[in-house]
Parts: sequence; C-alpha cells; structure tokens
Amino acid sequence: MSLLILDWSITIAQVMLGLACGCAAYRIVVGPRAQDRILGLDTFYINVMIVLVTIGIRSGTNIYFEAALVIALLGFVGTVALSKFLMRGEVIE
Repeated sequence: MSLLILDWSITIAQVMLGLACGCAAYRIVVGPRAQDRILGLDTFYINVMIVLVTIGIRSGTNIYFEAALVIALLGFVGTVALSKFLMRGEVIE
C-alpha cells in the first residue's frame, strides 16, 4: 500500500513540475524584461533539478541525484553571471 502511495505521489509531483516548467518556459520566451527572463531561467533549472530528483527516487539509482547536483551548481553560477552582467554590463571585472 505504501509503495502505491509513493508511486502515485511521485507521478503527481512530476506532472505538476512539468506544468511549472511550462510556465517558466513561457516566462523565458515572453518575459517583457531581461530580469523576468533570468528569473524564469532560474525557476526552470530548479524545476528540472527537482524532476531529476523525483526520477532518481523512482528508479533508485544515484546518477540522477548527481546530475541534479551538477544542474544546481551550473544554474547558480549562470544566474549569478547573468545578474552581474545586467547590473554592471560586464561579468569579469
């Protein structure tokens, strides 16, 4: 019974995260300002990272957790670089 509940909850979570990825992709494409696009990109990579974690929970392998960690690190660095570029006009001082 508990495995059935876990399977259904992971499936529902993945569907909801897919909808959230769609909303973030819409914000990336339509966002009226560059700041909105960066926020949409930040939301998108976080949602993809969580989707990978849910796939890792479902499959029981560690490779998805490692991929989620790499996405988190690269996404954070990318967000910081884009934000710094918007604030100062250059990334490297």
